[in-house]
Amino acid sequence: MFHYSKTATSAVAAVAWFGLAGIASAGSASCDTRVNNTIAKLTECVTVEGVRAHQAALQAVADANGGIRTSGTPGYDQSVDYVASTLEAAGYDVVIQPFTFNSFIELGPSTLEQLAPGATVYVEEVDFTLMSQTDPGTATGNVTGVDLALGDPSSSTSGCEAGDFAGFPAGNIALMQRGACAFQTKAENAAAAGATGAIIFNQGNTPDREGLINGTLGADNTAGIPVVFATFPRGVEWAGTPGLVLTLTTDVFRGEALAFNVLAETAGGDAGNVVMAGAHLDSVNEGPGIQDNGSGSGAILEIAVQMAKVKPRNKVRFAWWGAEESGLVGSDFYTLGDGSEGSGLSEQEAANIALYLNFDMIGSPNYVRFIYDGDGSSFGLEGPDGSAQIERFFEDFYAARGLAFESTEISFRSDYAGFFDLGIPFGGLFTGAEGIKTAEQVAIYGGTAGDQYDPCYHLACDTFDNISLEVLDLNSDAAAAAVLQYAMNTETINAMRGKGNFKIREEQENLGRRKYK
Repeated sequence: MFHYSKTATSAVAAVAWFGLAGIASAGSASCDTRVNNTIAKLTECVTVEGVRAHQAALQAVADANGGIRTSGTPGYDQSVDYVASTLEAAGYDVVIQPFTFNSFIELGPSTLEQLAPGATVYVEEVDFTLMSQTDPGTATGNVTGVDLALGDPSSSTSGCEAGDFAGFPAGNIALMQRGACAFQTKAENAAAAGATGAIIFNQGNTPDREGLINGTLGADNTAGIPVVFATFPRGVEWAGTPGLVLTLTTDVFRGEALAFNVLAETAGGDAGNVVMAGAHLDSVNEGPGIQDNGSGSGAILEIAVQMAKVKPRNKVRFAWWGAEESGLVGSDFYTLGDGSEGSGLSEQEAANIALYLNFDMIGSPNYVRFIYDGDGSSFGLEGPDGSAQIERFFEDFYAARGLAFESTEISFRSDYAGFFDLGIPFGGLFTGAEGIKTAEQVAIYGGTAGDQYDPCYHLACDTFDNISLEVLDLNSDAAAAAVLQYAMNTETINAMRGKGNFKIREEQENLGRRKYK
């Protein structure tokens, strides 16, 4: 690591506890000078305008870097610079934690053209798409079909066996059909037979196997050739074109790349009782990632800025994780380590962390107010001891405002996974990704039934405009309340005595598990 230098009666009781009465919707001028040492003060100063300013900065970074902020690219590095410089300006001592990972980055558009018998330029994301984990390169040559089953697509085993390539002309492009085995197997078999490139087209045996998919060859792909995926109709067309010559180019980087976690902690507070709050900073290859996860990243950055003058009882450590979209790499590097020097927490360092709060996608346009199922009551998997109490805190926060909420499954798809594995209590908020909103949820939360919670999830349209300001504002306050509460008192989590004015009152404890809908 190196330092950076650059509702019900019970709900009424909760209203009093969370200090909600009379809070303005935007921070006052006093936010620039005062110490935000109560939940009421902090949530007044953590405004949606402040969070949006950070999202706008991340959008500008993406705009200047090909529309992405993927780990291992200049767009991600500039996102790190923005977060680190903002924290440093607020007075934090910032630590940058570098790590390497196996990266797959789309550098530019891929191309596919017919050179003979006629000239045709095919359209990416219409006729074909890049196969994830393909190697970069250009292949030009005659096209040879490999054991195709166009008459009975359901029987396709195209490219699954080395024998499928008997007599394959070395130097040609292999045309294969989906079915029976992994895409990686097909690509590796084609390369072993001397193919300089490969096209795998959809199987065509059912309506949902006609068009394009986001297929992958797998991180351990060893084919070494460019590979794209095409629609079933195009595959049939090419299979029936004598003398077909194509040229295809995959403009990608595949290999080891460098990325960074950003860490900043309060100068004061008990170093033996650390409260952590984190969010991933990177985007996917497809877009700028301003909701996923500029929403969580922007929120905890604004919380850190507004807490800069607070003197907490417990040390607070904020984290912005790299390469989450590549498989939780940054947070796993920090928590579990990869065997390299400086990676992973020691037994004592892990024991010093009282809890971890995760904020990944907290402003989805078609949102539901989800809370991680810390006690396992909804999905059967309970978090480490203390996770149930964190879940209850967020339930009480929503209940105090008379708002509905639901549990979301502990699925290990976000950066809490490494903390869970170390037995560290965790909790957090989520507003939905590719899941489909139900009619019942629309009746509770509004929005559109049958659409994704985030219609731009992992797409180019995940921009500054892809947001619900209402839920982003609310969840930024909820996150701020949780961070400050546990910064001052973790007694309900680990029995460590904290500040008395942050002791969770008996009436709040008695709010129980009731769902407000």
